[in-house]
Amino acid sequence: MADTEPEQHLPSRSKPPETSSGKGASAIALLALLVAMAAIGVAAWAIVMAWPQKGETAQPTGESKQKVCAAFDTVSKAVQLQTHADLGPDPVAQTAVASNARLALIGGGDYLLSRVDDQTPPDLADAVRLFANNLEDIGVNALAGATNEDPQQSARLSAGEDGRNKVADLCK
Repeated sequence: MADTEPEQHLPSRSKPPETSSGKGASAIALLALLVAMAAIGVAAWAIVMAWPQKGETAQPTGESKQKVCAAFDTVSKAVQLQTHADLGPDPVAQTAVASNARLALIGGGDYLLSRVDDQTPPDLADAVRLFANNLEDIGVNALAGATNEDPQQSARLSAGEDGRNKVADLCK
């Protein structure tokens, strides 16, 4: 009988055959790098072109003034209507009136601020921002429990009325 030992296969330590795929992968990597660099260049150029130039400033327009003044008129009417409503002595009705007044003040201030843009004449924009911020301050402090007799709230009310008059004059 012949010796039948199983053949043992030892792993081969020889190099795998060289292929040309190494050169192709290098070419693809180089091409991908060039495309990425081109994309970065285009993105940088787009950012530079979109960046506002120092010499460019928005010019005030009549349309912007009209938009802001129409918003001011609407807010003034809403605040006047909601702060002077009288539904009688019922505490629930009085709370409803007070809530609507606060909503008109805070919402009106935010509404006005959202209408001011770069094309709003600067004097009008400044006056509207001040008036709108005063409205919001009055409304938030009223929500926090400040009454009209509170000296600080009274000062806010006076500043709000002065601001309203100034904006009204600028919108004529």
